[in-house]
Amino acid sequence: MVASTQRFLSYALGQNEQKYLEKVFSTAVSVHFFMALIILFIAETIGLWFLNVYMNISAERLYAANWVYQCSVISFVLRVLSVPYNASIVAHEHMKAFSYISMLDYSLRLLAVILLPLFPFDKLIVYSVSILVVSFIDRLVNTLYCNTYFIECRWRFQRNCKLFTEMFSFASWSFIGNLGFSIKDQGINILINLFFGSVVNAARGIAYQVSSVASGFMGNFQMAINPQITKRYALGEVDSMLRLVFASSKYSFFLLMIIVIPLYIRAPYVLELWLGNVPAYTVDFLRLVLIMLLVDSMAGPLVTAVQATGRVRKFQMVIAMIMLGNFPISYLFLKMGAEVYCVMYVAIATSVIGLIARLFLLNALIPFDLWGFIRGVIFRNCIVCCLSMSLPLLVSLWLSDDFWGLVGLCVQSTVYSVIIIYVFGLKYSERSFILARIKGWIKRRG
Repeated sequence: MVASTQRFLSYALGQNEQKYLEKVFSTAVSVHFFMALIILFIAETIGLWFLNVYMNISAERLYAANWVYQCSVISFVLRVLSVPYNASIVAHEHMKAFSYISMLDYSLRLLAVILLPLFPFDKLIVYSVSILVVSFIDRLVNTLYCNTYFIECRWRFQRNCKLFTEMFSFASWSFIGNLGFSIKDQGINILINLFFGSVVNAARGIAYQVSSVASGFMGNFQMAINPQITKRYALGEVDSMLRLVFASSKYSFFLLMIIVIPLYIRAPYVLELWLGNVPAYTVDFLRLVLIMLLVDSMAGPLVTAVQATGRVRKFQMVIAMIMLGNFPISYLFLKMGAEVYCVMYVAIATSVIGLIARLFLLNALIPFDLWGFIRGVIFRNCIVCCLSMSLPLLVSLWLSDDFWGLVGLCVQSTVYSVIIIYVFGLKYSERSFILARIKGWIKRRG
């Protein structure tokens, strides 16, 4: 939702039209207020009914589950209302402010966990209320920052029905497309709960929690690039935009790969270091989630390029259908008695199909060298990943399975991956550019 709103704001900034920018922001606030009401209505009717009737939760914990659910719904509504403000920060490329606000969010969440033992109440309820408070603080900080630094970020009633319809349609189609991802992830949680119970749910949840550290790092990198993709399209610099999209897909994969390799190899120890007693299934879940993240890392810039064109209806419908297919296929496998990991195999296959589909859909909107992307990005990334993984796997056999062994593996894996990326992952022009920047930095330091 942030990306879809940021598209309109970045487009207006690229056109350098201040009045239109003010209209876009005010309309975005109205659109997301309306969407928040729809979400709240669905959550408090269908969602609440499903939670209390069908979910596999013990009777004595259903009360706590309802507290968590209500706090989650309100927290989500607050985040929806914050979307125009978050999108403004990204569109203006105030990434330092975005980083500080993100650090504040993470710090407050950490503080909520640290203070948890001090409260004599149900810890799950206290935690959910604490996260709701953090969401409210995030909303307040984002609003104050935008009102201070961006003159367009003051809501004014707009009678521009055409712009409202355009933005609501765009946001709705983006919402429908991403609903496929939500069902792919959270819908599978419901399936696992129905077939295997909450213990396996917890294992998968832990795996996703660990992987979110890596995906957050990659996501912030892409978020910094996204405004430039939209602005270049707005200025008519399509070739430059496509080069940036291809480079962003490749570099996103490389950055994520550097984090994933040591985490994949030493997943048992990392989980043990964090949890002490690692639940069954968690290690394999984590490794499969990391593989899926690597595939998905190449797709983000393609989505931004499609959003820059404004023609998202067909794109979102196709991607939503692909992602939604994950749910019934997983259900069939589980119904036939397959092991729980089958849901992750299906998810990885869905991500691969979705990546290829995005390429063809983008090519239909903006013709480009499709096979050049497949060769230069997808195949090259796969080769680099296999080469980068080989030596750390061997080295890990000789390193002790403790903290210093993990540190040693991270250092060795990072250095070796950077070398492989430089030699095999970059084109000649990219290597020349990096060498020139390094020489320039050394010269300035001298």
